[in-house]
Amino acid sequence: MSAERYTTFAAFWPFYLREHARPGTRALHYVGTTLVVALGITALATGKFLLFAAMPVAGYLFAWVAHFTHEKNRPATFTYPLWSLRADFRMWWLWLTRRLGPELDAAGVARR
Repeated sequence: MSAERYTTFAAFWPFYLREHARPGTRALHYVGTTLVVALGITALATGKFLLFAAMPVAGYLFAWVAHFTHEKNRPATFTYPLWSLRADFRMWWLWLTRRLGPELDAAGVARR
């Protein structure tokens, strides 16, 4: 974890990407975030609102497994919970729309 304290999301974003440098880490995040979105849509569409309770479990399970076993770092969500949530959805959306590459380059993340 960086000793620097981030005071803006713009400054935090490159740090977040560097903390997700390994493609496998990002892939596990994409799985978790996709499940979160699917659970939310399903809950709204079916009225089974208990599914909302599963959303944090689905999202954090995959993310934390990625960090502790694959990336071998501490999840940024422990220090920056709201920015990490925002960054995770941003990273997921940029990946889905095939626009993540330039962001990784700008953050100094080597593409593997």
